[in-house]
Order: sequence, then C-alpha cells, then structure tokens
Amino acid sequence: MKHIHAVLSVLLLTIVGSASANAAAPARPNIVVFLVDDMGVMDTSVPFLTDNAGQPKRYPLNDYYRTPNMQRLAALGIRFNNFYAMSVCSPTRISIMTGQNAARHHATNWINPRSDNRGPQGPPDWNWKGLKSNSVTLPGLLQDAGYRTIHVGKAHFGPDDSPGAEPLNLGFNVNVAGASFGAPGSYYGSENYGLGTKREHHAVPHLKKYHGTETFLTEALTIEAKQRLTDTVKADEPFYLYMSHYAVHAPFHSDPRFADNYVDSGKPKSAQAFATLIEGMDKSLGDILDHLEVLGVAENTLVFFLGDNGSDAPLGHQHAVACAAPLRGKKGAHYEGGMRVPFIAAWAKPATANPHQEKLSIPAGTIHTQLAAVQDLFPTITSIVGAKSPKHHVIDGLNMETLLTGNRDQSRKESFLMHYPHAPHRSDYFTSYRNGDWKVIYHYFPTKVSEDSHYQLYNLADDPFESTNVASTEPNRLRSMMQELTASLEQHNALYPVTTKNGSTPAKPTLP
Repeated sequence: MKHIHAVLSVLLLTIVGSASANAAAPARPNIVVFLVDDMGVMDTSVPFLTDNAGQPKRYPLNDYYRTPNMQRLAALGIRFNNFYAMSVCSPTRISIMTGQNAARHHATNWINPRSDNRGPQGPPDWNWKGLKSNSVTLPGLLQDAGYRTIHVGKAHFGPDDSPGAEPLNLGFNVNVAGASFGAPGSYYGSENYGLGTKREHHAVPHLKKYHGTETFLTEALTIEAKQRLTDTVKADEPFYLYMSHYAVHAPFHSDPRFADNYVDSGKPKSAQAFATLIEGMDKSLGDILDHLEVLGVAENTLVFFLGDNGSDAPLGHQHAVACAAPLRGKKGAHYEGGMRVPFIAAWAKPATANPHQEKLSIPAGTIHTQLAAVQDLFPTITSIVGAKSPKHHVIDGLNMETLLTGNRDQSRKESFLMHYPHAPHRSDYFTSYRNGDWKVIYHYFPTKVSEDSHYQLYNLADDPFESTNVASTEPNRLRSMMQELTASLEQHNALYPVTTKNGSTPAKPTLP
C-alpha cells in the first residue's frame, strides 16, 4: 500500500510540475547562439559525417578531440551533416546578423581592423566597413521585440573607428569583449589578454578584473556570460545570448586545464594546443547549459551551436585531406573542409509539456542530411520569436523550422553559394556553388591550386572528399553548373575581382 501511495505521489508531483511548467512558460523562448571561431565539422568527438545509410560515422579525428558537452547537446536535439558557413569569419558573422549571403552583403573577406584588405585584384568597393548603425540586424529586431540582447566574445563586424566595431551600435544591449578584431591578443589572464604585449592592438576589452590572474580567456567569457544571464533572468526579461568565443582561433595558446589530455597523442604541440582550445570551449558550453538549469529557464531556451568557417587545426596542408580529414581543405580553402561546420539545435532541457517545445518539437539524438547554411539562422529565429524584419530588407536565408523537427523540407533549394573575390588566403579569387550532389568551383585567375584551370567539378555523392575533378569528363554538367553559379552571383548582386591589379574592370565568370 505504501508503495502505491508513493507511486501516486510521484505521479501527482509530475502532473503538478508539468502543469506549473506549462503555466509558467514565458510568452517567447530564450535564444542562445553559441558560435565557435574557426571550428570545422571534424573538430569534435561528435560524428557529423554520415555513411551511405545516413547514419553517423566516426573518423580518427572524432577520437582525438574531447567534446562531451557537444555530445550532450547533440543527444538532446538534432545535428546537420551538410551545414555551411562562409570560408572565413567576418562574412559568416555578418550573414548570421543579416540573414544575407556574403555575396549580397559584400563583406566577402575577413575584416582587417586597420586597413582595407581587399587584395591586389579584389573588388574596390567591397564592404570593408562591415555593419553600420542603421543595418538591419538579428539582435536589433529581437531588441525591438522586447528581448535583452547580450553579446559576449568576438565581434569582428567592422574595422577600427567604424560603427561596426562596437556591438552596442548593432542591436545589442550588452557587449562584453567584442571589438573590431578577430584574433585575441592573448588567451592568458596573466598576459592581460594582450594588453601591454606586442599584440596590444588585439587586447580583449572589458576583462580588466581578470588581468594578472590565471583565468583563461574562454573561462573569463563564460563567467561573464553567466552573470549577464543571471541579471537578465532576475529582471524577468527574455534574452538573446550571442556567445561568440574567440576560441579556437590562433594564437594557439594551450589551455592548461586540458593540456595533459593530449601530451601522449603524437600530435605536434600546436595541434595539442588547438585541441585544448576545443575542450575549453566545450566546457564553456556545458557550464552555460548547467547555468540555464540553475536559473530555471533551460526548458524555455533554444540553443544553436555552430562554427563560423572550416577548421584551422594545424594538422597538414591547407588543400590536403588533413586537418578536416576525411574532408579536403581547411579554413579559407575552396574545398569542403573550408566551409563545412558543425551545427546542433536543441532545447537546453527537454520538457514535452512546454508550449514552446510543443510548437517546435526537436527530436533527440537525430541527424539531418538536408543542406542548410549560416544565413538561415536569421529567418528561423525571427520566425520562432515572432520578430518582424522590414520589407525592404532582403533575406537570402531560409526558415529551418521544418528541418529542426527532423523532417525534410521539399520547398528548400539544395544549394549554397560561397563567394571569395579576394587574396591572399588559402585559396584566392574563387566562387564555389553547390546544387544537390554537385559542386563547381570557379577560379577567376587559374593557378596551380586550381589545376591551372578556371574550373573544378565534383560529385559529392560519389566523391564526398573531392579527390577527382570531373570538369573535363562532364562538360554538360560543368556548363549547367556554371550557368547556375553565374545566375546566383547576379541574383545576389555580387561584386567581382578586377582584371588587373588595382584596376576597375570586373572579371566576371566565363562559361566553358
């Protein structure tokens, strides 16, 4: 009898608790975008790539990295194996902010904070200044909708002395550590995060309280983010947290908390340091998830985790199957390793009776194979929270809500445009375009990197690791893909490299 009473008591508590959670749910969910700098799809113990049956497949790099909290988040929700970012950082970050492909917003290169880095034949009028005070931005729209918008970490939206250098000009209520640059001066509190060193021009701001301590940058940012979340929850406001770690960008400063985990790996010291940055970032993710639970808001908080471009792990040649193995290439390159990134979406704590989770039910532990990209975050988040974008603002991104439920969205075009009309980087002056299984790369000025041709063509179904260029053996497919690439560039009002150094005549793609 006692046992029956105990069971009934538990059931009653569960019912009451569910009803309370349902009644207590705020009108709109909280949103966390957890963005990791220079983290590619293989820089994790979570397998994102799949076999022919669409099931996750582990590769050696998945056994090298240690990301238990990414595993935790992936178990709670859905991850994508074909999620794309731009091949370098500022273009991706501005795409997240605006919902536009970089070819449209014209910030097509990483933004050098002190000088215009368009390259010798880059477009003269590219958007080096980045975001403006009057730009339509995701945090701006959320702020208008009543959200407290919190920026913690790397910004890199505009150069020195421009409005884009300060996130407070771009729709954020709070800015901790965001500035014009991308790489931190130092990860070490003992080095004041760069202040007073030869890298002082990249000293991370707003963290003076940690100067002279052993607090690693990733940890300091996490502490600050947790405090801002606490303040916001106390004020009973919905929040948008843009948690944008400087990790795992160079300099590859080893995080001493995790260094012992890699000393016997056989990897170079720089690659070991990179792995500690990955693990430190992962600890931050776990700390944020735990803090959401402590604050009692986890079940009302939707988390998006992603990287901003392909891997920069120091593990091999930039165009080889190396740092993103089995994918080819790395950050800045025209191959898949340069632009394929991890993406996970999950409610921070499952609660089936929660009205937000009833409306957007994300299946646990699943993987989606349909293509999506960074510009899709903008229309997805604005739709979920009911924020409205001005009619004049062009949005290239597509709403991912159907995909987040684990279903296929037949209305989505399976294409991705990556436009880089600049130099120098791992790959120079190129545009890549994927449609379905096919991917074409156009090189405006052929070099050895492009096999001395304008064109590279790959079938990613038959050749997912881009080992065989079939441009010469598939002339009809090459021509049709190039026609689509050209049309997509025109549709986005893209800017082109110029035909001569410091010239002004656009070097538009030519059809084969």
